[in-house]
Amino acid sequence: MQVRTWLSATVVFVVTLCAALALSARSSQERAASAVDGEWIYVEDKTEGRALEQLGPPMSSKFSMRVEEGAVVLDGHGSGHRNVRVALDGSVTEIKEKDTISRYRGSWKDGVFEYEVAFERLAGESPTSIKRIQRSFRPTPDGLLVRVVVEPPIVSESLALYRHAEDIPLPTPAKAKISDLNWLAGPWVGKRSSGSSIEERWSPPAGGAMLAISRTINTSGKMNAFEYLRIVERDGGLVYIAQPGGAAATEFVLTELTAQRAVFDNPRHDYPKRIVYELSAEGGLSATTGYIKGGTPRRFDFTREGGK
Repeated sequence: MQVRTWLSATVVFVVTLCAALALSARSSQERAASAVDGEWIYVEDKTEGRALEQLGPPMSSKFSMRVEEGAVVLDGHGSGHRNVRVALDGSVTEIKEKDTISRYRGSWKDGVFEYEVAFERLAGESPTSIKRIQRSFRPTPDGLLVRVVVEPPIVSESLALYRHAEDIPLPTPAKAKISDLNWLAGPWVGKRSSGSSIEERWSPPAGGAMLAISRTINTSGKMNAFEYLRIVERDGGLVYIAQPGGAAATEFVLTELTAQRAVFDNPRHDYPKRIVYELSAEGGLSATTGYIKGGTPRRFDFTREGGK
């Protein structure tokens, strides 16, 4: 009787110990995984061997991950899916759409969160169909290293650094007065490659500010985009403030200025991070938007309305 009681107690103890160890391991894993929690902003392409124009984020310029018990919830990862819950035990999360089934499988191992998403095309595969995307996220003292592999390969592998916005250093402002941008004042009009027209109408500098409205009109004559713009004096420098579609304001700090060129930067913004205005020798105006380093900036060319 005593032996049976002892065996029963031993079994209970072992089961309890195993459960406690499993719970402790899971808790440790979740604490470690919390290092990938939050919203992340693209900082730098670290893929070796790329030309300057090839540099850019391997996935979205901004994405988020939310760590929950036994899982990481993905948002903004470029697949069009929102709030995808990827379990850390390797089980599959399946998302069914009209033409595609996407299957997510993830894990946390050796300080790295990784997942893959495999695609099944219900209407059949094409030669250019992506079959699988593998992503890994490694927390480092410099930020989050993101590695991406796509099958079939578009590129062999991409590696980039992301950080929380508050951990990205702000640029050093250039000293300037609003009158230094007098050359930007006036009505500027241009054509986009799509055939649509675009205009920016800048007020003369006065009262420490310049104001503008930007408007895009498509080939059918309908306005399809607008933006409120300001450049204001602040702390001895200039700040460019953009509100596309009247949305919340995003600020860019003047970092470079010459007699015919102004550069505004915001490395904490997802895209664009840099806006450049430049006056040509012939009197035309160009506006480019893009990353601070690398990539292919978007360029808009204007002439002064009326040729004056």
